[in-house]
Amino acid sequence: MTYIPEKIALSARSLTLLRKLFRENPRLEEIYTQSATLDEAKQKVREWAMEVLSENPEAVVYYNSEKGGRSGFEQLRWQDFAAIRILDYLDHSGREFSNPYRNGQKTLTAPFQLLWLGIKKGSGGAKPLFFQDMIHLFRQLSNQLPQNIPSREKVEEWMERWHDGLDPNVIKIREENKERIIRILMRNINSCEIGDTRYCFEDGLTDEQKIEKMREWWDDYRFHLRFAVRSPKLLNSLDLETQKILEKADKKGIPFFVNPYYLSLLNARTLDFTAGSDLAIRHYVIYSKPLIDQFGNIQAWEKEDKVEPGKPNAAGWLLPSHHSVHRRYPEVAILIPDTMGRACGGLCVSCQRMYDFQRGNLNFNLDKLKPNETWDEKLQRLLKYWENDTQLRDILITGGDALMSQNKSLKKILDAVLEMVIRKVEANKTRPDGKKYAEIQRIRLGTRLLAYLPQRVTEELTQILGDFKQRASKYGIKQFVIQTHFESPMEVTPESALAVKRLVSVGWTVTNQLVFTSAASRRGHTAKLRKVLNDIGVITYYTFSVKGFLENTFNYATNARAVQEQIEEKVIGQIPSQFRNEIKRFPLEAEHMVDNLQALRQKADIPFLATDRNVINLPGVGKSLTFRTIGITRWGRRILEFDHDHTRWHSPIINKIGKFIIIESKPIGEYIHQLEEMGEDTKEYKSVWVGLWQTTAFNGLVSWALVSGAA
Repeated sequence: MTYIPEKIALSARSLTLLRKLFRENPRLEEIYTQSATLDEAKQKVREWAMEVLSENPEAVVYYNSEKGGRSGFEQLRWQDFAAIRILDYLDHSGREFSNPYRNGQKTLTAPFQLLWLGIKKGSGGAKPLFFQDMIHLFRQLSNQLPQNIPSREKVEEWMERWHDGLDPNVIKIREENKERIIRILMRNINSCEIGDTRYCFEDGLTDEQKIEKMREWWDDYRFHLRFAVRSPKLLNSLDLETQKILEKADKKGIPFFVNPYYLSLLNARTLDFTAGSDLAIRHYVIYSKPLIDQFGNIQAWEKEDKVEPGKPNAAGWLLPSHHSVHRRYPEVAILIPDTMGRACGGLCVSCQRMYDFQRGNLNFNLDKLKPNETWDEKLQRLLKYWENDTQLRDILITGGDALMSQNKSLKKILDAVLEMVIRKVEANKTRPDGKKYAEIQRIRLGTRLLAYLPQRVTEELTQILGDFKQRASKYGIKQFVIQTHFESPMEVTPESALAVKRLVSVGWTVTNQLVFTSAASRRGHTAKLRKVLNDIGVITYYTFSVKGFLENTFNYATNARAVQEQIEEKVIGQIPSQFRNEIKRFPLEAEHMVDNLQALRQKADIPFLATDRNVINLPGVGKSLTFRTIGITRWGRRILEFDHDHTRWHSPIINKIGKFIIIESKPIGEYIHQLEEMGEDTKEYKSVWVGLWQTTAFNGLVSWALVSGAA
């Protein structure tokens, strides 16, 4: 159906908000009532914005892109941000964008035309959330919405709202959950003479003896994989509405996989002191209605995920396999083994590889994912890609989940990697200067099992990793990294703390990637997670904005909130520049990570180290959070124009690629309403409406990605 603005009347609510906008801004009302044409009105709005901007010559220079960087950014006043956003709206007015993540529908940005039609004809079809956004924009322009940066004390007060899994009271609740789950599972375990011989009961055991045996099994990660819940019908502790949603997901064919340990982290009953604390966990494994509706029509977000054999991917790299190797950057490539590493410990609802789950390339058929006799040969062929490449210095083994591979399989992979590294080092000895290949300097394993199933980090696995580190260090590899994914302080438990302790004890650095979902975006939540992770020896690495998939609408936190969190909360962990060289040593002495993180925080007098870099995986190539808000739809969804992060080393192809347009999944007002539904005081989020945009210049805290050189 074609959108014709003049033929869509405004609702009563929209008209009320339109009148409020003009009532608060007499000059805007005068412009629109006295102008003979829309173009005349737009020109007068432009003159108004330029008047504000001209009060600060540095702002004019910045708007014209004659000067960028952090120094230019910091010259801008609060009103300047609003003026620049209004000018960007005018510069891009009338542009139409195709939104492939909303089934290719066309999206128009024409905010000042919508105001014109609204005031002149009561039409235009603009929704209340559009007018709410415009009201806040003009409040900022006229200085009716002053900037109020919260104090450190206020941020720490927000942090204290959130409990973590190391809290004794929370541990007690989880123990109760564990006992309840054990008693439920006990009914489904047979005699050793029937079926499973590893997890079975000998004849004659009393119920208490059976329970004691299951408490022992609880520490065995294989027990949790064996008895993972694969059907929502087996979850009887959820509310009826959630149960119905999950059963619909099951019928739609969305895989379901939650292990008993992770289930024990979910609150079975709501206590005052834990109310809302597990939402970031719950929303991350329990599917939303938009995801269920869209499953089957999900598109790959990153273009480089679509690979045709024999052709370069979207980043310009020719790959040896369209399933097992991914590459975006010159210095790093991803290896996805044909092992149980193609599975995960659970399905994250905002997974960037949901597209692969939809087409069955990733799954939870653990038995079928065991490596076959041809995998060893294929692995050798794939590693030749790293061996014969002149730029690759970093190999990221992931999946799925790298630690879902069995110890024997993982050891084979690591041994093969080391053999490749040695061959590359030896070959360089005979190559002349200027012709030597880049040698591997960093090995990373991508896993969420430290949160999903920390029992996986056994003493045997720790020994394998420690032995590999000792041998590989002799051939120039300097960094050994476990790249994990905690979403919530409530996931940081005694079990996960033990897993981290084991890993760092043998020289592996543990870094964290957070997905900034709506539940994780609540005031103080991410700051608290940074602190708790630092306490157990984890360095924060990336904070990812949720991608603008239609299926991600429920979990989507706007990019404006990501910027607000950086400026108002993350900033209290900003590391003074004099400590940058000190941080560089951390991966070289990972065994002392807990002590080093604690000592640095004390010296710098900060509650956590703000080492995570805020990014989004662009739908083209690479990561960035450098954008300007150039438009807004009639529904109130902002239109962002992303540029590449020019502080990073990219594939040369980006010189041929333009900027990327992302239309946000939800308006600011809808996001604010969702926060209210989660029990938040929305007055604490006032500045999320403002016309501030993100720039690499401001994302320039001492980030681990830059310090370590990792992509």
